[in-house]
Amino acid sequence: MMKRILSGSVVLPFLLLTLQSIAQKNTVRKKIHDIAQTAHGHVGMAMMSLEDGDTITLNGKDRFPMQSVFKLPLALAVLDQVDKGKFSLGQVIHIYKEDLLPNMWSPIREKFPEGTDMKLSDILAYTVSQSDNSGCDLLFRLVGGTAYVEKYIHSLGIDSIAIRATEEQASKAWGVQYTNWSSPVAMLQLLKGVHTGKYLSKSSNDFLLKLMTATTTGPKRMKGMLPEGAVVAHKTGTSDTNADGITAATNDVGIVTLPNGKHYGIVVFVSDTKADTAIREGVIAQLTRLFWDGAK
Repeated sequence: MMKRILSGSVVLPFLLLTLQSIAQKNTVRKKIHDIAQTAHGHVGMAMMSLEDGDTITLNGKDRFPMQSVFKLPLALAVLDQVDKGKFSLGQVIHIYKEDLLPNMWSPIREKFPEGTDMKLSDILAYTVSQSDNSGCDLLFRLVGGTAYVEKYIHSLGIDSIAIRATEEQASKAWGVQYTNWSSPVAMLQLLKGVHTGKYLSKSSNDFLLKLMTATTTGPKRMKGMLPEGAVVAHKTGTSDTNADGITAATNDVGIVTLPNGKHYGIVVFVSDTKADTAIREGVIAQLTRLFWDGAK
């Protein structure tokens, strides 16, 4: 009889907590859906509490064009080769004027229009932190092309990421950007591996996180509604808007450090919408803030 009473006293609170958890998740799902609806496009989201693995997604297995988000997998592939001794962060690489293609975003070209000598670490910084397209394509050539980077990412056990076109190739025709795609869940898995240091040496992983934390692009996305000084290690991606007024990609993926020292990884892809920049970036900012508030 004592065991039955004890069992009942334990099970009832457990069931109540479970029901509360389900109700809370349903409330969060509705908020996610309502926020995503404002974009009037294709929105994908995946969030994981990186300390306990609690995860929630929206269109988590759908394919979304990455745009410059693919510079994160590229950086991982480069740093993996650094760890293997093929390259070093301090080695100097000559950047020719011909490498600095016009009509593409390139802070390197703006600063060194005739070309320059630059350390690999600095090329990575330009590519990740400032999303430099010239630096990106130079790194692709350095490691063996898009096929190599895709194969490397797949070797990590992440299949739902495709990397087929360089920035130069993607700039040639609207549809090419869709060949570089990821599911939100796959990108979240990659972020988790970066957070735990699963893929690289500690020094290389710390360097990558430093570059992601120094990101200057998309300040109104993940960081847009967070308190000033919030630490976010992230990588953005942005497409042009075509003649029909459709923007293919407004993206941000990253790791957010909470005031209590815990972290969550979040991926938001906003695709194929006629919504203006403020709305598209607002979707990312609101979803990021939703989980910041929920963790308190």
